[in-house]
Amino acid sequence: MNAANDVALENVHIVNLNQVKGSTSEEDGSFEIQATANDTLYFTYLGFKSIKVRVTNDWLKYGNVKVKMTEVGIALEEVTVSDVKLTGYLEIDAKNIPIYENKRYSISGLNIGYEAGGSSPSAFNKVIGSIFNPADALNNLFSRRERQMRKLRQMKEDESIRDLLGSKYNRETLTAMLQLSKSEIEEVLSRCNYSEDFVKTATDLQILDAISGCWEEYKLLQRNKN
Repeated sequence: MNAANDVALENVHIVNLNQVKGSTSEEDGSFEIQATANDTLYFTYLGFKSIKVRVTNDWLKYGNVKVKMTEVGIALEEVTVSDVKLTGYLEIDAKNIPIYENKRYSISGLNIGYEAGGSSPSAFNKVIGSIFNPADALNNLFSRRERQMRKLRQMKEDESIRDLLGSKYNRETLTAMLQLSKSEIEEVLSRCNYSEDFVKTATDLQILDAISGCWEEYKLLQRNKN
C-alpha cells in the first residue's frame, strides 16, 4: 500500500530474489508468492521507491503482513525538441529523417550473430577478435559471477518476471536480481559484442535475453575448451 495514505496499490511487481519467483498485487493490494524464512522480496512500482524486504518467521506464522511503499518525486530535465524540417518531397525528406543503424554480423558456418553498432573497419575487427578469442574475453567476467548467472534460466522461464522486465528500461530490477551493478551489466554486454546503442535503448527483458545468450555461448566455449 501507499505509505502516505494506506491506499492499496495494484500491479506492484514482487520478485523473490532467492527463489527467482515473481508475482503482482491485486486491486486490493494483496499478493501471494512462494517464499521461505530469510528470502528477500523485491517490490517495484512506477513512481514509487523500490524496496527489499526480508521474509521473517513471523510472516510465515501469521501469514498476513502490510508492506508500504513511498512515492518519489520525479524531476524532469529540460528537453529541447528539434523538428526534422520536412519539405513534403519524399526523396528529400527520406534523407533528412534520422535512421537508427545497428550492424549485426553473421559469418557462414556460425549460428551466432555479432552486433558491432556500426559498419566501420574497427567494428568489424571487434567482431573478428571476439570470434577467435571469445573465452579469454569473457572468462574474467563470468567466472567470478557464475552463481548469479545460474539464475538467468529461471528468470527467463518466469512469466511474471518477464512481464516486469519487458516494461522497464532502468536496469534497477536486473541489478537487484543478478547482484550486478549497471556498469558490470554494460561491461558484460560490451564483451558479448552488443553495441552501445543497444545497451542504452533495450528493455530490461532484451538485456536479460542478451546476457543469457552470451552466458550460454560462454558455457559452450568452456566445454569445448576442456
